[in-house]
Amino acid sequence: MNKSLLTQSLLKLTSGVVLVGLLLFLPAGSFAYWQGWLLMGILFVPMFVAGAVMLVKSPKLLRKRLNAKEKESEQKAVVALSGLLFIISFTTAGLNWRYGWWMLPDWTVWTAAALFILSYILYAEVLRENEYLSRTIEVQEGQKVIDTGLYGIVRHPMYMATVILFLSMPLVLGSPISFCIMLGYIPVIARRIRNEEAVLTSGLDGYKDYKARVKYKVIPFVW
Repeated sequence: MNKSLLTQSLLKLTSGVVLVGLLLFLPAGSFAYWQGWLLMGILFVPMFVAGAVMLVKSPKLLRKRLNAKEKESEQKAVVALSGLLFIISFTTAGLNWRYGWWMLPDWTVWTAAALFILSYILYAEVLRENEYLSRTIEVQEGQKVIDTGLYGIVRHPMYMATVILFLSMPLVLGSPISFCIMLGYIPVIARRIRNEEAVLTSGLDGYKDYKARVKYKVIPFVW
């Protein structure tokens, strides 16, 4: 086992846990915010399991995802906007719980948690189907167009999974106010997709024909 990769993975996971915990529980003013613990559990436990599997079966993919950094200014802006949305949404959720502005019923929270886990499974399937999947927008050496499985339904199943993931998170936190904030992720990801498709169309053989065959980008019959 690659010890340096293991250490890097654990450090990144730990920093994520600490950051999300601070964003949720500091505004909440209490560790009794159970919806916050629920989100952290369904977010980081599957992340740990997925990382462990990649460490054993596909360390190259894990290293690529850990070290990925956007090169294009367009995508750097998208990443920054996404991060800002997370900070505002999570902080608002903590404040919402603290002051009881507008909390969702428990059944909504648990339904959103189930949807979140389902989208995680969808994300894992996308990783399995596409060995060229990267956190950055690029055309890799030897890359081919993937048009089977989920890629035969929509052109960007990874973004389909992440849209569901991100929109379900504020509902798990019980905060409809945070949900409204997180809706801003849709135009942000639409901006990323436009840039990604321009890069793939110009640099990946067969992608233009693939776009003609698979009409929908993210949601079948909708988008």
